[in-house]
Amino acid sequence: MLLEGSCHCGRVRFSVESAEPYPFNRCYCSICRKTAGGGGYAINLGADNSTLSTEGREHVREYQPVIVDSATGVAELSPGRRYFCGYCGSALWGWDPRWPELVHPHASAIDSELPVPPDYTHMMLGKTCRAVGNDPVRRRTNGTVPAIRRDSE
Repeated sequence: MLLEGSCHCGRVRFSVESAEPYPFNRCYCSICRKTAGGGGYAINLGADNSTLSTEGREHVREYQPVIVDSATGVAELSPGRRYFCGYCGSALWGWDPRWPELVHPHASAIDSELPVPPDYTHMMLGKTCRAVGNDPVRRRTNGTVPAIRRDSE
C-alpha cells in the first residue's frame, strides 16, 4: 500500500510503499514519548526504505539520540535515527542502519486513509509510562480490555 504523509506545516511531504499499512507499534520508550509526543509514537513497522520519496527534503532534520544504560550509567549514541520537520517539529519517520531496508513512518504523519489494525503491539522499554493507563479502549469499556478477536478464530 502506498502511504502518503506530511508534516504539520506542509513543508515536507513523503510517500513510501508498505506491504501492509499496519501493524502499528505503540512504543512508550522515552525517546518516542519525548520526541513525538502523545499519539506520535505509533509507527508502521514494514515500509520499504527504497521507495521513500520526499519533497521538501531541505526541511528534514535528523536526531540521533544518546541512550544511557540505567544499570551502568554508560551513555552511547543510538544507531537509530529520527527524522522530523525542522520548521514545525513534526515527527516523520525513523530509520536504523541495522535494518537498512526498512523505514518506520510515524502514524501521526500519515495522511492516507488507513484501515483499523486488528491488533497493536505495545513496547515498554524501561519503566512504564503513566499514559498507557489512558488507553481509549479501557475508557470505553470501563477499565476492562476486551478479548482480541483474530481472523483465524
